[in-house]
Amino acid sequence: QVQLVESGGGLVQTGGSLRLSCAPSGSIFGIKAMGWYRQAPGKQRELVATITSGGSTDYADSAKGRFTISRDNAKNTVYLQMNSLKPEDTAVYFCNVRNIFRADYWGQGTQVTVSS
Repeated sequence: QVQLVESGGGLVQTGGSLRLSCAPSGSIFGIKAMGWYRQAPGKQRELVATITSGGSTDYADSAKGRFTISRDNAKNTVYLQMNSLKPEDTAVYFCNVRNIFRADYWGQGTQVTVSS
């Protein structure tokens, strides 16, 4: 069973930066897109950013201008650079991989806490 391994979460002050990383523990055939979602306490999981195998990106309005998603296709690794963090960014961040058969893989989540 392939798992997604996330790293890079933590505690940061308002205005600070964090970089999240995610890579599968094994091979996933036909990766179509990779991305990041987040879930704050009492809220639904929401999209943060995605990137396709061709490099096209999509961001939530809340992430535009502050977050940058990128990927290393050779390593099947996806990154999320988060700058100018705000307390409302506090959430558990989940890595997602979708393949060409629309199968979704999820990471275990990494906590991001932004203190005011």
